[in-house]
Amino acid sequence: MKINLNPSTKFENRHNGPSADEIALMLKKIGAESLDVLIDQTIPKSIQLEKPLDLPEAKSEAAFLKEFKKMASKNRIFKSYIGLGYYDTIVPGVILRNILENPGWYTAYTPYQAEIAQGRLEALINYQTMVMDLTGMEMANASLLDEATAAAEAMTMLYASKPREKKNAHTFFVDEKIFPQTKDLLITRSAPIGIELVIAPLSTLDLTDPDLFGVMVQYPNLDGEVINHLDLVAAAKENNVLTAFASDLLSLTLLTPPGEMGADVVVGTSQRLGVPMGYGGPHAAFFATKEAYKRQVPGRIIGVSVDRDGNKAYRMALQTREQHIKREKATSNICTAQVLLSVMAGMYAVYHGPKGLKEIALRTHGLAQLTAKALAEIGFEQTNKNFFDTIKIKTDSVQQSKIKAFAVSSELNFRYEEGAILLSFDEVKTVKDVKSVVDVFSKSTNQKIKSNWEELIEGLEINLPEAIKRKSAYLTHPVFNQYHSEHEMLRYIKRLENKDLSLVHSMISLGSCTMKLNATTEMIPVTWPEFGQLHPFCPQDQAAGYYEMFQNLRNWLTEITGFADTSLQPNSGAQGEYAGLMVIRAYHMSRDDHHRNIALIPTSAHGTNPASAVMAGMKVVLVKCDEKGNIDVADLKAKAEEHSNDLAALMVTYPSTHGVFEEAIQEICQIIHDNGGQVYMDGANMNAQVGLTSPGRIGADVCHLNLHKTFCIPHGGGGPGMGPISVAKQLVPFLPGNPVVETGGTQAIHAISAAPFGSASILPISYAYIAMMGGEGLTNATKIAILNANYIKVRLEAHYPILYTGIHGRAAHEMILDCRAFKEFGIEVEDIAKRLMDYGFHAPTVSFPVAGTLMIEPTESETMSELDRFCDAMIAIRHEIQEVADGLADKENNVLKNAPHTAALALADTWDFPYSREKAVYPLPYVKGNKFWPTVRRIDSAFGDSNLVCSCIPVQEYAEAEAEA
Repeated sequence: MKINLNPSTKFENRHNGPSADEIALMLKKIGAESLDVLIDQTIPKSIQLEKPLDLPEAKSEAAFLKEFKKMASKNRIFKSYIGLGYYDTIVPGVILRNILENPGWYTAYTPYQAEIAQGRLEALINYQTMVMDLTGMEMANASLLDEATAAAEAMTMLYASKPREKKNAHTFFVDEKIFPQTKDLLITRSAPIGIELVIAPLSTLDLTDPDLFGVMVQYPNLDGEVINHLDLVAAAKENNVLTAFASDLLSLTLLTPPGEMGADVVVGTSQRLGVPMGYGGPHAAFFATKEAYKRQVPGRIIGVSVDRDGNKAYRMALQTREQHIKREKATSNICTAQVLLSVMAGMYAVYHGPKGLKEIALRTHGLAQLTAKALAEIGFEQTNKNFFDTIKIKTDSVQQSKIKAFAVSSELNFRYEEGAILLSFDEVKTVKDVKSVVDVFSKSTNQKIKSNWEELIEGLEINLPEAIKRKSAYLTHPVFNQYHSEHEMLRYIKRLENKDLSLVHSMISLGSCTMKLNATTEMIPVTWPEFGQLHPFCPQDQAAGYYEMFQNLRNWLTEITGFADTSLQPNSGAQGEYAGLMVIRAYHMSRDDHHRNIALIPTSAHGTNPASAVMAGMKVVLVKCDEKGNIDVADLKAKAEEHSNDLAALMVTYPSTHGVFEEAIQEICQIIHDNGGQVYMDGANMNAQVGLTSPGRIGADVCHLNLHKTFCIPHGGGGPGMGPISVAKQLVPFLPGNPVVETGGTQAIHAISAAPFGSASILPISYAYIAMMGGEGLTNATKIAILNANYIKVRLEAHYPILYTGIHGRAAHEMILDCRAFKEFGIEVEDIAKRLMDYGFHAPTVSFPVAGTLMIEPTESETMSELDRFCDAMIAIRHEIQEVADGLADKENNVLKNAPHTAALALADTWDFPYSREKAVYPLPYVKGNKFWPTVRRIDSAFGDSNLVCSCIPVQEYAEAEAEA
């Protein structure tokens, strides 16, 4: 046998699950001669690409990492004193290795199936409790995307919650001393929905203005000044004006929390609690408010309920507005969480505890004080009366230029404003760093401090007035007071991880959610310091590696979508939807078509689409679908012509949410264009397009890309995500900008997210995926995704009706199983979802887009054997349903209704079920060899809705449980 000295292993062969032999067997099973024949039977010939993707040749994993390390080394890590909501932090090693770098945590999906997500739900309850304790508020959600987004959500929530006396009020006052990125995003969000934003000095605030409904302040503010707002809040209440605070969690260990001042809502970021800056993200924002607003809270709330045996269990509190996704009545989106990062921040609080957090805060405050004292001795005035971590040093322009030159040569980044230099401190900084900072100022004046450092340090005490010193306790729950040794922390993290099912256990076949392989090589660069330790507002020349990656990735995504340019800023799929519509809005306004505000949306669209349209100031008009699940072209044409003068956009998902490549898609796009509108294509199903067709080829004008789906960024248990938008030529000028870092088009809209490039530190994942797959590999992945879906379809269609298919009977990359007929026997689709847990699987997408159905998407990463295992489980469940239908199993007391079955139930002394324990927990032979045990029985959501508790279970209940045991 000849020896081949060339490396033969392609990354695509690791990413794509089925082997060549398996592909041949699967093609035979589905009755297709080849993959290309299957594609021709699935995708209309008229929209197929005529040439291969023009992308660089695929790289091996080793070659990619070596080359990418060189690119990363072009990023220069200076010590950052910039602040503005982004700070150096230390990620505890036990959290870094066992959560951030652990696929058991980062490959999990949003916890819709709570029984197999108890670990991450408990971690999120910890996070919510931490936020509530530190802010002094009554409830908190499970995170939002970033501080600026959270502030915008606060504004819109208060607008929707105005008291009766203010029902006609439209003015929202924002103190000018708010972070610039927050200010810009408030401008973005306010204009389309009719809020008049006033950004001015707090001294100009008139609380008696009848048109004023709310006020927002930064605490501590942009300058680092800490102001007691107790009187402001009291006066606001007297005038029926609502108040919002943008705050800093670490500072609230020392400062009076806004909740104790009477604030209505408190927002901010938890980034400095153990989450790297990452050139802007991802980070978990927090949102805390009063219980009175619980039904208006954006995003997700994790609540406490009980399972069927009365045991405490966690679940998403579905009564909150965004869980319903109220289509055209919604005002926000559910795709607005950063679960993995909120888990990290919550665990940071668990690891350090109240004492540890306070020590970090005191040290941070002390370093700022020490610097101010030392600089005073060489003639520099610090102008903040009260401060936590940020000092403001008065300078003239000549001094500032000198200081900046010395700082740069010392690799230090300060924040420069006219007449002042601001320095923000954090847990990473030391006394040695203070000396380096002071040395830079000394060089500029040739002055040296008079005192010795020991004397300056000796006299340090907390320097805050009594009125703004925190006096209340926080983080008193046992979870924040018992895991401070690394060994105990490790065990706690592992206990929670073991309660959750993720991609490390089995395929997660969620339709439209594309739970594909998140390869280790793609993940490795995420925690490189060259990507993690850069401040998003550092000078551009320090981020040369990032900019090279951005440019390449933009070019690649633009090529894949068939468009003219791409913005990487939107940091979730929902943000991508919103960004795309806002760019369309700006385009129309640039042409004096201010009146164009109608968005046509098919009834089959993603539930987030109407919410995004409403947020962009558009009116939603629904378009019918026919009996085959396709857009009703006649109805579309009629409504496009009816609203021709005011038509802004069509929002369409392709292939459709029904899992079909609609033949009329080009005609549909042309109808919209003929009536003056633009076509927004939802990119949720790009996994079925890449390399075979494209939004540009189809005739769309803008498309968002879920990098956390098609391009391999992991879901992290419900976030992070990224939703860049690619646009046609006419929309390029309007791509979003940033108030601090120049980016976007020549007529850029205001910011969509806080950081100029969104969650920049996870972009290396998608970059790695594309670089290692190459154009051919990406195209093959799409073909395999379609093959895997059709293989499942063929295996299951004799047992379950498949709701929609294309004209040749093929599915796209996903399909819908119709389970509605089983209701006749008392079996609901939820019963199937819960029973799948006993087989070791997460349920497919339940009741979306059609109630009573399951939407299945296997992705290209699953092997034939894994597909067969899933199909075997689904077929076995169908037989169990038939047992009920035939009267062989009781209609109420059967394996489906009682699912899932826990180990505690299976091992109980008594077994009061009319089927065997083995049937309950080992329904197929493979389960015995790889059993995943749900830790709670079916959860009572109605109980949780009626008894909303969104903080850690009270200590006494732990005590009661132990006593009973």
